[in-house]
Amino acid sequence: MTVLAGAALLSVGCGGGAAKRAAAEKAAAEAAEKSQLDSMAQAEKAIKVSEQLANLAEEPVFDIITTMGTIRIKLYSDTPKHKANFAKLALEGFYDGILFHRIIYGFMIQTGDPLTKDMGNKHLFGTGGPGYNVPAEFVPAHKHIKGALAAARRGDAANPLKESSGSQFYIVQDPVTCAQLDGAYTVFGETIEGLDVIDKIAKVETDPRDCPISPVKIVKIELVK
Repeated sequence: MTVLAGAALLSVGCGGGAAKRAAAEKAAAEAAEKSQLDSMAQAEKAIKVSEQLANLAEEPVFDIITTMGTIRIKLYSDTPKHKANFAKLALEGFYDGILFHRIIYGFMIQTGDPLTKDMGNKHLFGTGGPGYNVPAEFVPAHKHIKGALAAARRGDAANPLKESSGSQFYIVQDPVTCAQLDGAYTVFGETIEGLDVIDKIAKVETDPRDCPISPVKIVKIELVK
């Protein structure tokens, strides 16, 4: 009886090991399939983005959909580097989930830092980007009007060429106080709908570093067809 019981236990043990191996193999196969599907989805998305960029209007219109409303903006044709860069990032979903990390009522609202997707990075807000800058494109006709879309950048001492951040931008809330920035920061678009949303965002409560107490987020940016 003792021998038979041992044999029975051995049989159960072997069966358990086979089940574990089968489960592991199934999980590995499912993970490989998911990875393949993800790669295919990314490839399809890249193709779609390329097609959209190739067929971009001379002055494309985008909706910046935020948690406080939608701001519709138009990009200028005579700032082509900024136009192409913003469009590419927007279409790729780079801005999805990014916060407005610097808000000053009576001045402007700023966003575009990917580090703001993680509140653990709060001490670094304002320093992030895609890893490159965009050459300045100053056009005298483009002023810091109400709703103007302009590129943020590092200060002159560290950035004598006044190159723009690869992703951070601000939207003018008060053209009077922002007039001092004309000719020093690249203005590459303007708001055509949603000036009230800019004002609403500008009025939120902020901390001593001008960061909103309650997060204001870009849900996504969509190309308007």
